[in-house]
Amino acid sequence: MADRLPLTVPILGESITEATVGRWLIKVGDFVQLDETIVELETDKVTVEVNASSKGVLESMTVTKGETAKIGDVLGYIDPDKTQTIAASVSKPVESKKTQPLSKEPQKEIIESRRLEKRVPLSPLRLRIAERLKESQNTAAILTTFNEVDLSAVQNLRQRYKDAFEKKHGVKLGLTSFFVKATVQALQEIPLLNSQIDGNDIVHKNYYDIGIAVASPQGLVVPILRDADQLDYAGIEKAIADFSDRSKNNKLTLQDLSGGTFSITNGGVFGSLLSTPILNPPQSGILGLHKIQDRPVAINGRVEIRPMMYTALSYDHRLIDGKDAVTFLVLVKEFLENPGKSLLGL
Repeated sequence: MADRLPLTVPILGESITEATVGRWLIKVGDFVQLDETIVELETDKVTVEVNASSKGVLESMTVTKGETAKIGDVLGYIDPDKTQTIAASVSKPVESKKTQPLSKEPQKEIIESRRLEKRVPLSPLRLRIAERLKESQNTAAILTTFNEVDLSAVQNLRQRYKDAFEKKHGVKLGLTSFFVKATVQALQEIPLLNSQIDGNDIVHKNYYDIGIAVASPQGLVVPILRDADQLDYAGIEKAIADFSDRSKNNKLTLQDLSGGTFSITNGGVFGSLLSTPILNPPQSGILGLHKIQDRPVAINGRVEIRPMMYTALSYDHRLIDGKDAVTFLVLVKEFLENPGKSLLGL
């Protein structure tokens, strides 16, 4: 007779030591196949699936929904010797009752009372996100500076080459690659924004791992575009498309979400005109992008309608001075308004 097999909490990634049981997908007594997903664990970054290491029957659960477990803790046990369920639910016939129609008066009372409330607990993921963001506010001296960008040149460039780009690379030429390129170039000029505070030290990062905020069923997640300075436009667009697809299907891994030296968030896709993004600790800066709107602007003494976008940089004022923050946004603006010049290294 083989020993029962423990179902344990796997290694969860950088700086993550515990997770909360989100939901069990099967019941005690159910038969499971090899590699079948049995339970989902929630961290502050991602939902982790725990799969069966053998076929058999789920003999017991030692951690229930909503409880927290550390790496290596036993969640339950699988009995590989059993090939059928050891428990089955028994359905009991329910006597049908003929429902009598409500009188008009009770119906009126029910309607007059449009004011129902529903109380549900915060998910472990949302609780952890709230905890981290509040920690960011309590720790960093967060300040935000703003600018605006004329995206005429970028849009004209996209319009001119989008079909040829998609035909060659198999991915659409979006705006994100321009934003990433502008961010990396500005970070290379203002390296403190790519650094972080660790105790009494400044940790300088000589690589550019850019977090790209994307929506997922669990909320906003920030997968990391690693070595972004080494990627061309096609490489960036392919990576962003992959992040988007996998976030919708809950397929992002902890490795995808760990680390990062700087972040970009685009509230404009939801219609936001202006916002003050919050830092993603321990990073020192985050670039906020917003809705593109046609607005009248003065160009060489004349009023013209241009596609304008407000940009926002939130930064840790403990490390970054206002001059560096403003200069960073100006560099981003110059790149986006003169993409050809920047692409030529001028």
